[in-house]
Amino acid sequence: MVPTFKRRFPLVLLGVLSLAVISWFLTKNPPLPPASPAHREPEPSLSVLASAPDWAELEVYQGTITRADFETLLTTVFTTGQAWRQFIEIDDHEARIRTGAANELFHLRFSPKEPTAHAPRHWRNASELPPAPNDKPLEGIRIAIDAGHIGGAWAKMEERWFVLGNGTPVTEGDMTLHVAQLIKPKLEALGAIVSMVRDKPEPVTPLRPASLMSTLGDSPGTGESPESLKKLAERLFYRTAEIRARAQLVNETLKPDLVLCLHFNAEAWGNPNEPTLIDRTHLHLLVNGAYNDEEVSLADQRFALLQKLLQRTHEEEVKVGTTVADTFAQISGLPPYTYPADSLNARPVNGHPYLWARNLLANRLYDCPVIFMEPYVMNSVQDYNRIQAGDYEGLRLINGKEVPSIFHEYADALTFSLEKYYRASRPTTN
Repeated sequence: MVPTFKRRFPLVLLGVLSLAVISWFLTKNPPLPPASPAHREPEPSLSVLASAPDWAELEVYQGTITRADFETLLTTVFTTGQAWRQFIEIDDHEARIRTGAANELFHLRFSPKEPTAHAPRHWRNASELPPAPNDKPLEGIRIAIDAGHIGGAWAKMEERWFVLGNGTPVTEGDMTLHVAQLIKPKLEALGAIVSMVRDKPEPVTPLRPASLMSTLGDSPGTGESPESLKKLAERLFYRTAEIRARAQLVNETLKPDLVLCLHFNAEAWGNPNEPTLIDRTHLHLLVNGAYNDEEVSLADQRFALLQKLLQRTHEEEVKVGTTVADTFAQISGLPPYTYPADSLNARPVNGHPYLWARNLLANRLYDCPVIFMEPYVMNSVQDYNRIQAGDYEGLRLINGKEVPSIFHEYADALTFSLEKYYRASRPTTN
């Protein structure tokens, strides 16, 4: 998880690292210059640990979208700037997309009218599901639960841990896993086929920081200290290699209709051994979109953007996300979080106060609709006290109010939201 304040206010600052190292860390090559007839690129610019995309995989989308729909989604959902014009040229018949390899173009043909069928894909939206029994509205739906972060012995490294005095340490990876374990049987009771992207506080990726550190150390032009490289390797491990391994599991093995990415939000808490508690809490949900200019310039992210757009994941994410956001907000009473108006990496979705588009690694790489949950603020006074109370049945008096455990509230609100959505979106057999 790296949403909202977690990206904007990292909890362990990496200011000791030079700009040169961070630049290398983020991309294997500098961003592409504006297109020109004479311009040639020896190899594509890629995100760290990314492979060059196989653009032939987009052939299945030929003639599956109109120019109007393509351009609307591209400009109002999936990008926040104008850099896409350097890489995608549109006319009434096709989009010509720079692949980043030499001077190659991928030609995507538009449909002259609204297509009646979508391209082949493994996931199904609610309208494509067969009728379900009234008591099992989620029958047959494949749902993968991705409990954010790792937790356990890795929590301090991944900067998702703090402790206040003699209190119980707050460890996000362990908390999300507990919520996932509560949700799984609830969804299964409603008929869903549920898989866990991780079921213990251990990484999915076989890579470790030590091996990644040697890769960084061999890169040209870093010139950083061993301690600086160690920090970079750790971030590469838990923020990049781990998410890429989860995506491979989701896309190649689990193949769900929907992924639920579970997180708890936080604001800057400073020293994790002397954390700062704040007086505000909030909720928001994220769907894929809002690729900024730097991200569009990277061939792998440009490819993922187009794949998401052409798969029509956005439509299903918005439908599910709207119901989940409305229902979760009603049950939890949490106010919405609002991104700054000038944010270059977030877009509001249909004016909904709780629903935002962002380009996160998880909701970009997972090959199906993804709902990325960001409820509560772990270091808010209100939510911290509820976390310290642990999990329990029924209600307890906390912060002057009778409330359920924060973990049960999370699991129950999300379960009820999905039940509500699918009950309203597919026919029943009785």
